[in-house]
Amino acid sequence: MFWCPCVFLPSCPVRIAFRSDPSARSTTRFSCSSVLRSSVQLIPCLRRGGVLPAQGFDRDVSLSRVALGSIPGLGSHRRPFEVVSSLNMPAASADTSDRDAEPFVEVDPTGRFGRYGDLLGHGAVKKVYRAFDQEEGIEVAWNQVRLANFSDDPVLINRLYSEVQLLSTLKNKYIIVCHSVWRNDENNTLNFITEVCNSGNLRNYRRKHRQVSIKALKKWSKQILEGLDYLHTHDPCIIHRDLNCSNIFMNGNIGQVKIGDLGLAAVVGKSHTAHSLIGTPEYMAPELYEEDYTETVDIYSFGMCLLEMVTMEIPYSECDSIAKIYKKVTGGIWPRAMNEVTNPEAKAFIEKCIAQPRARPSASDLLKDPFFSDVSGDETDLTG
Repeated sequence: MFWCPCVFLPSCPVRIAFRSDPSARSTTRFSCSSVLRSSVQLIPCLRRGGVLPAQGFDRDVSLSRVALGSIPGLGSHRRPFEVVSSLNMPAASADTSDRDAEPFVEVDPTGRFGRYGDLLGHGAVKKVYRAFDQEEGIEVAWNQVRLANFSDDPVLINRLYSEVQLLSTLKNKYIIVCHSVWRNDENNTLNFITEVCNSGNLRNYRRKHRQVSIKALKKWSKQILEGLDYLHTHDPCIIHRDLNCSNIFMNGNIGQVKIGDLGLAAVVGKSHTAHSLIGTPEYMAPELYEEDYTETVDIYSFGMCLLEMVTMEIPYSECDSIAKIYKKVTGGIWPRAMNEVTNPEAKAFIEKCIAQPRARPSASDLLKDPFFSDVSGDETDLTG
């Protein structure tokens, strides 16, 4: 028996141990699966001098939610573990059945996709469940948005549905595939099925593989920009708005990167302008807080992603509250992690990405930057 290192419970001490002998006495079994980083929707009162609580928050376990083991959007990195002792934790009933035989909790209207009960992750308005594509015989992710969150705005609900339907038509090898979209009026939910990647999200993948060359980081960065260029030049134009290393996913066996979590992207059309406030504070461009922005907010977020890839530090990790991040971002103060970038070429490229909006290059322009001169097209031209 040995201790599980992957459990974080800030408010309730729990000891968890893997049982190395599967034939030993029956134990309570769970699935290791992690919580997706929540997209924090900031309240406009920040701009009016409002103050949010300054207590510490964990950036990998947003709002002190429990993070368990394997990577969101993945399939089968699961091992049984036993709750040895806990404080005020309800006991789960023992389950010795074969997981392969478990029934679906829900099935889509066509009968093709089945949802299991275990949660892969959740954000501010969305939950992601493990699911199975019976037609193709592959694991997928079942994304579910509770429309009750938007009950006071039926126009927004219809727009959200239309936008997710549009996202299901996107065809690009650097964008997570959306297989199906439908609305369940009985449960008042919007559901969409997406693919999963075998190596999880970029944040965890980078932390797992600490010795990565600058050339490899360039390859990953170029693929992200290829995906952004596709979104930004799409007709109509699509702004991701919440690009960060927790919703960029990896197929590590071939070095392929895919942009995910497009369920709440903004479709802005010819105006290229959006006005709603949504995103993850550490990655949000200053103009996004002002609720008047274009697709270049994604370039800013991409720059912060590259900063995290280079330093393995989340931008503005020196701040212990959202309010402090807001003040630094809107005040034009760069994150402390910029001082840790020792590669001059990488630092100059990041600075281009997080420049003021009018000076910020497009994804297409950045793809032509000398930063990628030693990365050939063949090295990023991966199969979808």
